Amino acid sequence: MAAPGFVLHLGFLAWNGFAVWQNVEVTGTNLSHGANTYGGRWKYLTFLNQILQTAFFGVCLLCDLLQLCLSNRNRFCSVLSRLKDYIFAALAFPVGVFVFTSFWSIYAYDRELVYPKELDSLIPQWLNHAMHTFILPLILIELFACSHQYPSKKNGLAVLVVFGIAYLSWVHWVRYAADIWVYPILAKLDVIGMLVFFTSSFLCMFAFYCLGEWLTRQRWGSGRPSKKKKKKKSN
Repeated sequence: MAAPGFVLHLGFLAWNGFAVWQNVEVTGTNLSHGANTYGGRWKYLTFLNQILQTAFFGVCLLCDLLQLCLSNRNRFCSVLSRLKDYIFAALAFPVGVFVFTSFWSIYAYDRELVYPKELDSLIPQWLNHAMHTFILPLILIELFACSHQYPSKKNGLAVLVVFGIAYLSWVHWVRYAADIWVYPILAKLDVIGMLVFFTSSFLCMFAFYCLGEWLTRQRWGSGRPSKKKKKKKSN
């Protein structure tokens, strides 16, 4: 699987890298875009997800290269493979699916809450889809084409929770430091509405984590020996 996986990951890495580069180029030349306010483009979950997906496929490609070049897997290969699986399970899949689902759900309800119409003149449609649409088919292809061993649910969700809390803290810091909300929808919510919104967002990401784990097991099996088997071997 190393050779086909190498080609797949090379293509996915190139695409995501190109999308990140174009995002920087396009938003950097439009001074009216929010990327030129406090926090830059780093305050947008969409951009952070693009960086995350690019880094993930970069790690995948490095794993493929090592498998092709090394006859025996060494400790570094094992650590890198485990890192790859952790990133996929805890971040790349749930965050990628969340960005797709949350963006297009809010967009369908009222696009002004997440992607004002004025952005159509600043950001090409293809780049909008690169940021918010193509992430889903790419991560699904990865799930069904390449095997990933999920960590324990406790550890995987812990990583996701840390990421979520860190981003939520960043959003509120931007509000405190620059008196701006990252997304227009947040300006429309009172304290209760914001609590419901963020709680729902966390629950959705938890659900997407479980979905990724379930789909992976349906496609590849559990991939992890049971505790009973481990005890038998140790005896």
